[in-house]
Amino acid sequence: MKAIVDHSLCEGHAKCMDKVPEVFEVREDDRSYIVLDEIPEELRARVGRAVQVCPRAAISLEE
Repeated sequence: MKAIVDHSLCEGHAKCMDKVPEVFEVREDDRSYIVLDEIPEELRARVGRAVQVCPRAAISLEE
């Protein structure tokens, strides 16, 4: 599974980073970035919650 951030939607609220800092980081440009290419099984539920709490629906998942 991979997470994808649509930077045209992301506003850097950092809710994803709060949920899963192992996967997401907000950088100086106030956009969230994925720091893992492949989401490990043990983090998938937390990443799913991060997708749900994104206020701009900027995160999607791809198998």
